[in-house]
Amino acid sequence: MCIETAEDLRRLMKIGRIVGLTLQAMQERLRPGMTTKQLDMIGLGVLQRHKAKPAPFLTYGFPGVACISVNDEAAHGIPGTRVIRAGDVVKIDVSAELDGYFADAAITVPVLPVSSAYQRLCECAKAAFEAAAAVARAGTPINQLGLAAEKTTRHWGYHIIRDLPGHGIGRALHEAPNVPTFYRRQASKRLVEGLVITIEPHIAIGSGRIVTDPDGWTLRTQDGSMAAAFEHTVVITNDRPILVTAV
Repeated sequence: MCIETAEDLRRLMKIGRIVGLTLQAMQERLRPGMTTKQLDMIGLGVLQRHKAKPAPFLTYGFPGVACISVNDEAAHGIPGTRVIRAGDVVKIDVSAELDGYFADAAITVPVLPVSSAYQRLCECAKAAFEAAAAVARAGTPINQLGLAAEKTTRHWGYHIIRDLPGHGIGRALHEAPNVPTFYRRQASKRLVEGLVITIEPHIAIGSGRIVTDPDGWTLRTQDGSMAAAFEHTVVITNDRPILVTAV
């Protein structure tokens, strides 16, 4: 969507903050020994207190509140009986709806103690996001965001997962445009002021190719390598973007 009124921005910022608070609570309460379902229920509690609805279930019938993906699971992991252990790398992806407005964000949490290599991977995902966000302003071609994220990821020695791009968002969970986090020449449409998108580099130690599990949801790296991600919903301006899901 494109922000057209002050009320649009107010409502978007409201659901964005709720998503950010949900991620924060899940990160703070994540402990070795808990199941991914228990972690998911923490997220549900925050959303319910704010009268927000989990967008993956609302939009696609996803069997969970948040997507919780562990280690080589790159995205869309289903919360369940899996026990989180020290040394794991946990991706928590929360998207939610309130009053017809949607926001989406993700973090990667290394469960301490974790190897320095996995800690570095998590730091790279955030650095790739920051590189893309730094050039995300009105008038910039979308592919320049991808170029910035890809160059950063390669500099750190990792690979972008190309099949998991960012996207437009606002009045639906997934809207146009597609926002690749690698350089794609065809993605030359220029960003406009007020456009709402997600910037979400997903990266891997290995090749970055992914496959779908038999459950039909979970995406994992084809070579079994560790994956990480970092995401915010942002509003494009003539300067730095507004991070809607930051708290």
